[in-house]
Amino acid sequence: MRSITSFFAKYKDQYRQNLMLALPVVLTQLGQILTQVADNLMVGHYGGSAPEPLAAVSFGGSVFTILFLTSIGVALGLTPLVGECYVQGKHRRSAVLLQNGIAFYVLLGVIVSVVQYAFIPLMYRMGQPVDVVDMAIPYYRMLLMSMPFIMLFFAFKQFLEGVGNTKAELLVTIIANVLNCVFNWIFIYGNMGFAEMGVEGAGLGTFLARVISAFLMVGYFIAHSRYRGYMRYFAMRNFSASSVRRLLHMGLPISAQMFLESSAFIGTSIMMGWFGKVAMSANQIAGTLSNSAFMIVLSIGAATTIRTSHCYGQRDFERLSLAVNASYHLVLAWNAFAAVVFIAFSRFIPSLFTSNAEVIDIAAVLFVFTAFFQLSDGLQNVSVGVLRGIQDVRIIMPIAVVAYWLLNIPVGYLLAFVVGMGPAGLYCGFIIGLSVAAFLLIARIRKRIRELKAL
Repeated sequence: MRSITSFFAKYKDQYRQNLMLALPVVLTQLGQILTQVADNLMVGHYGGSAPEPLAAVSFGGSVFTILFLTSIGVALGLTPLVGECYVQGKHRRSAVLLQNGIAFYVLLGVIVSVVQYAFIPLMYRMGQPVDVVDMAIPYYRMLLMSMPFIMLFFAFKQFLEGVGNTKAELLVTIIANVLNCVFNWIFIYGNMGFAEMGVEGAGLGTFLARVISAFLMVGYFIAHSRYRGYMRYFAMRNFSASSVRRLLHMGLPISAQMFLESSAFIGTSIMMGWFGKVAMSANQIAGTLSNSAFMIVLSIGAATTIRTSHCYGQRDFERLSLAVNASYHLVLAWNAFAAVVFIAFSRFIPSLFTSNAEVIDIAAVLFVFTAFFQLSDGLQNVSVGVLRGIQDVRIIMPIAVVAYWLLNIPVGYLLAFVVGMGPAGLYCGFIIGLSVAAFLLIARIRKRIRELKAL
């Protein structure tokens, strides 16, 4: 008992500081979770026992998510750079990073939208049911139009996180998510005199909410003198290739890791479509709840990046080590809880989304396997957050290649189609890939922290 008390006393302040940063992000992610769940509930009930609407949202969202997360990964590189400048009092340098980030990220969003639009004809060649693809494309088009606004939102969001403000995104996201639900109610079902749009209406609601969230974030920044002051450093001469290169140097490895990890999940969703519409719908339900639990992990990871970037900037490596360990404790506790919930309510949760008995049966099995990879998924995400904070990001990509492309996808395919495990086999690939990623990332962090302490 005494050892437990002393252990808690050692980390009590670290838990408090991490949670103070993480809590607004957690609440933000909870808002996004509720919106995501509401989207799927609305689409699921719109389709009734028919699996096509949920399958269309699953497929369209999966194809969109690959470059969506890759682009966001580039923007995440802004936070540790701003965090280091912030604790060192380099406000002008922070402003230059923001100015270049706004221009570069929005341009990236436009380019990604064009690339995603050009990809539409290839969606019919991915082995999915044609009627599902027909329904998914209008939804997908709405999502891709939102990319420039997403990147504008993230430019300001990542800057504010770098200076320790995680409350702004909470305020903006709550407003945008409430509006998203209202828009869905209007456009999916055709309320308030609008035409019934079905799945496409869900995409339109998401697009409008993302446009609004971008402008709300800009408005928040301008309305507060503390942040508006950074704009006095804005000038045409600050646009430079060197600043963009610095953003890319930090952001590209993060982006590559997110691309490789997301491609494993997206690849699994596409392979799930080879089992038919029922499996696609079941995967959408299990994936929605898994992503919902992961949003909390992302919040802890974001807080970890902020804490470690500040400690790194101050060269306080003892405190950095404590902050890292505290984040691991928090994420393990959360994911253990999520795993228990997924197993205990494996049949009840799918029944909230659909009345199709086959979908419920498959989803119930997938939830059990989802529970198994929760812990390793949490550990690997926080580890990436640590490496971002200490600006040691080059190692992330090779680890991701091994974990997700050499293990996750091949093992999932082998177990699902060769061994004959079916949809559950694809989820076994996640267990292997995420576990290997977590082990290798933690090993790298332990080595790097020892090196920093020895300086």
